[in-house]
Amino acid sequence: MEATARVARRLARQYPALKHRDFTLLWIGQLLSFSGSRMQTAAILWHVSLLAAPGRKGLALGLVGAAQVVPIIVFAMLSGVVADALDRRKVMLVTQTVLALLAAALAALTFGSLHSIWPIYLLAALSSAAASFDSPARQALIPSLVPREDLASAISLNTLMFQIASVVGPTAAGLMIAGPGLGWVYAVNAASFLMVLVALLLMRARPRVGLPDNARITWAAAREGLRFVFSQPIVRSTMLLDFIATFFASATALLPIFAQDILHVGARGYGWLYAAPSVGAVIAGLVTAHAVDRIERRGAVLLWSVVAYGAATVVFGLSVSFWLTLFCLACVGAADTVSTVIRNIIRQLETPDELRGRMTGVNMMFFMGGPQLGELEAGLVAQFVGATFSVVSGGIGCLAATGLVAWRERRLREYRR
Repeated sequence: MEATARVARRLARQYPALKHRDFTLLWIGQLLSFSGSRMQTAAILWHVSLLAAPGRKGLALGLVGAAQVVPIIVFAMLSGVVADALDRRKVMLVTQTVLALLAAALAALTFGSLHSIWPIYLLAALSSAAASFDSPARQALIPSLVPREDLASAISLNTLMFQIASVVGPTAAGLMIAGPGLGWVYAVNAASFLMVLVALLLMRARPRVGLPDNARITWAAAREGLRFVFSQPIVRSTMLLDFIATFFASATALLPIFAQDILHVGARGYGWLYAAPSVGAVIAGLVTAHAVDRIERRGAVLLWSVVAYGAATVVFGLSVSFWLTLFCLACVGAADTVSTVIRNIIRQLETPDELRGRMTGVNMMFFMGGPQLGELEAGLVAQFVGATFSVVSGGIGCLAATGLVAWRERRLREYRR
């Protein structure tokens, strides 16, 4: 017990947000739940690649992104208002329950020998709709669980949690696809949501922050959040940079093609490829979570990390070696983690608490819309020109667009702690 207490005290010194019970509960619950979600994300792409018609694999994989981005675009603004107007903890209880039921439905269909792709697209779209309400509530809840001086630590740890889950999830998915089968991936994900529900129910605090009591969930309130984002150049530029990077250099949807047709590594190799960005992200996340308060020139570090992201994507697209591809994907994940942490810190610190949900809702269109639209773009280009060209051209586009943002946004270049 004494040894455990010493370890806990050491972790609290290195990662101050872990001193706060409610945050720690939510962090552990999310780690388990996100691991299941990342398993399902990898499994859906593999499942679609198996069911796709011959010669249509790239298009079929790209449509997964299209199915997921439409609900984000439709609900992003409204979900931010909901997160600001209602109890964020209760919103998460509802969304996590819905996500669990949808994963269970996908498991049931798969165990029943699913032979058509459209139910996968439908359930992926419904899950994306639920997640579009979950994300603003979850991200806006975090500042209520830790004091302002520990917020950077909490954001870094949240990013680290997501990346650890992104290592565990796809790796486990690859093993389960090759072993028990796809249906068990979806079933395990459905069970994993129980962990967040338990964490939310065990919270001692009942934080409710946001709109005045007489406020309503209206489009006028949504427009207020939109006006705030576009009136703040530093917030706007971080969102634009996020969208540009993930739109041009989002090649995750094409990993089944690389695993099956270019590298010839099968389901287990696909699991490792899918997890590789998160291996690099975990390493970068551990370092960033420990050192984030000492990063002085945050704007410059943000821009260079996106440059590294695009460059690693180019090399990944050109590689025909499994190990080089793993390394490049790990570099992609590491660079993305650094940029994600700094972007989130800048946005949270520059946004009043009563607008955090709506700011997150607007950001969701960039943060989640970019990768999903990018996957659609990557799939279409891969379908007509080839997977290698799709990835390489996307990486080059990311580099060019980042240079343009850096040139136009002087305040971002000079942003300091």
